[in-house]
Amino acid sequence: MVKELLNKQEIERILNRITYEILEKNKGAENICLIGIVTGGVYLAERIKKKIEKIEKIEIPMGSLDISFYRDDVNISKKHKTIKPTNIPFSIDKKKVILVDDVLYTGRSTRAAMDALMDFGRPAEIQLAVLIDRGHRELPIMANYTGKYIPTSRDEKIKVYLKEIAGKDSVVLISE
Repeated sequence: MVKELLNKQEIERILNRITYEILEKNKGAENICLIGIVTGGVYLAERIKKKIEKIEKIEIPMGSLDISFYRDDVNISKKHKTIKPTNIPFSIDKKKVILVDDVLYTGRSTRAAMDALMDFGRPAEIQLAVLIDRGHRELPIMANYTGKYIPTSRDEKIKVYLKEIAGKDSVVLISE
């Protein structure tokens, strides 16, 4: 069974709210950068970047991070993933890095992303923005900015469709 949880308008409202929360917490956009976790996080980070730049009238750096080689389940996965390039064309030293991801689940992807970031420098702070938090943490990780908390069972799946990849914006819950 597939149930739509968020539509295009709801996702847009959530991204607007997250943008303002980021600006409020950081007292503007000075010294922040956005890093999107491949794949969905990159497109969400791009959208947040555009919103911040429109509001603050300054350009902020943005990059993308593929965490495939940093995952602790890399040998467990039966799927062969295509490795996407990491692109962080600026120094993250002493910056407030805002990691952006589509779904926060066990926390393992976030841990892998933080490990990967440390290979690029020493940020002043790392914050996490996610569209969906579905619970079931296995590590003590919590988002600073959460679009929507959707409690799920481990048998259910959350699928995020973004117009940049799927041609539409939607978040659905898939249950068997």
